[in-house]
Amino acid sequence: MLPEFHLKFKTLLATLSSVLVLVTPTAGFADEINIYSARNEALIKPILDKFTEKTDIKVNLVTGKADALISRMQSEGQFSPVDVLVTTDAGRLARAKSMGLTQIIPNEVSLSSVNATLVDPDRHWTALTKRARPIMYAKDRVDPATLSTMEALTDAQWKGRICIRSSSNIYNQSMTAALIEQLGEQATEQWAKGLVANFARPPAGGDRDQIRAVAAGQCDIAVANTYYLAGMRESQDKATRDVANSVAVFWPNQDDRGVHINISGIAIAKHAKNLAQAEALISFMLSEEAQQWYAQTNGEYPVVDAVAWSDTLKAMGTFKHESIPLQTVGEKNADALKLMDRAGWK
Repeated sequence: MLPEFHLKFKTLLATLSSVLVLVTPTAGFADEINIYSARNEALIKPILDKFTEKTDIKVNLVTGKADALISRMQSEGQFSPVDVLVTTDAGRLARAKSMGLTQIIPNEVSLSSVNATLVDPDRHWTALTKRARPIMYAKDRVDPATLSTMEALTDAQWKGRICIRSSSNIYNQSMTAALIEQLGEQATEQWAKGLVANFARPPAGGDRDQIRAVAAGQCDIAVANTYYLAGMRESQDKATRDVANSVAVFWPNQDDRGVHINISGIAIAKHAKNLAQAEALISFMLSEEAQQWYAQTNGEYPVVDAVAWSDTLKAMGTFKHESIPLQTVGEKNADALKLMDRAGWK
């Protein structure tokens, strides 16, 4: 009797398994998408909610530090649940690609509205927004007529007057990598040494901290992303708005290569299970509706030229920006970091 019981039990298990396969959707066909985002939840969830409203695709969002999310994808390997990576800076997107963590965005997803310099040449990622990194100065202490280029920040007149983040910051690494591409490594290293010599203090804090340091008189000039200044100018806190409004933006290098820019971007994970949903998300994020939301709500420049800037961004002025491929900037990240270290940029 015992062998017969075992046989019937195995048959029952097989039948139940077949039923479960029929009634339980697989990850590949589930109407959902799993996103790893380096963007703060408050800065991305509202637009993802709009995506769900339009498509009925459920979004499972995991937020975290950009580098930590890339490391997580690597450690999870083929078992990773992530379908899409949303992160900041082309350097990180290029790194994820080089680590084999992303895949080609299918041709069914049109990227024609995005300038080719803001898209990986192999279509492993595309920009969603642009951020400029200009010079910001104290209105009451700096005559903008004395400003010109990033290279000129090494002049003696700026001795002890400049605040900027550390060399560990990806924004500074990408800015330096862009200079290596455009000026050459030797000239860029001389620039970095001259910039370090003019620091008002050892690098500390984020971009908002550099802006606050200018307002507090700790330095007269900061290099920071416009995205942060826009957020401070639109803050609900009056003291924060006052700090931001005490600082003005100067667009360097307008007579030659233009100001440095970088991006936030999106890539499809190598082992994405919900590929169709990932394609739908990218298409939505490049739509006029989503791009308008980024511009008006997040203080970022749209990558679709037809979309209008927010009034806060317009008030900072128009500008010419660098036109080098950002994939190249990402590839030179390691060289930039070594150069900054040699220059004494802590």
